[in-house]
Amino acid sequence: MIKSYQAVRILGTRVQNTSEKETMDVLESALVENRQMAIFTPNTEMIMAAWKDEAFRDILNRAEWVIPDGIGLIHAARIQKKPIENRVTGFDTSISLLEMAARLDKSVFFLGGAVGVADQAAEEVGKTLPGLRIAGTHHGYFPGLHIGKGGSPEEEQVIEMINASGAEILFVGFGMKKQEIWIDTYRDRLKPTILIGNGGTLDGLAGLVQRAPEIYQRLGLEWLYRLAKQPSRIGRQLVLPHFLWLAMVKRGMVEIEEN
Repeated sequence: MIKSYQAVRILGTRVQNTSEKETMDVLESALVENRQMAIFTPNTEMIMAAWKDEAFRDILNRAEWVIPDGIGLIHAARIQKKPIENRVTGFDTSISLLEMAARLDKSVFFLGGAVGVADQAAEEVGKTLPGLRIAGTHHGYFPGLHIGKGGSPEEEQVIEMINASGAEILFVGFGMKKQEIWIDTYRDRLKPTILIGNGGTLDGLAGLVQRAPEIYQRLGLEWLYRLAKQPSRIGRQLVLPHFLWLAMVKRGMVEIEEN
């Protein structure tokens, strides 16, 4: 059992009020005890999507550990005087998981991305963490639940491949909502202990996407850096001001609870 940790509910979605160290302590305990955990990494866009979609919100709330990835969540909690102490990003958590896996001799399976991305990510990670065991890889371009074709023979083969690999940690990178639904739906059939939905992490590990410079990260302006690189993201980024406006006018948008 996970001991009680403080959490907040933001527009109904439970998010841990945690730190990277505490998160890694919790995940290491789960790995050592072979206690399955789902980890989701919502940003502002995902919280807003969950607010409008009760079924998706329920999926997020069923996960054992939900970390505050987006800087907007931190700002909103402060505006509502229910502060979240730390931002804990999905990418940093994923890197720490890989380092932990190498230290504990636990194996990892990479699932998602375009054809070849997971393989490239495994190759690049192997250069920096030569002791890490990659149990297997598979791209995300197969007919499955994440594209509305759940239960296909190809999807069944992917699940069997993951389980047969002996992986103890599973990275699932299908993109927001798709990966969380996939993990929630199939977790009872999946053998890995840690199941993390981490979006574009595989692209980052493969070197296909450059992370924002450290100064942008420290200032919580990664979204601005990505927008400058990809102006087409403007529609998605408009969620942030709407979210912060809600934080200023919507009483009870953020509530403290015990997990």
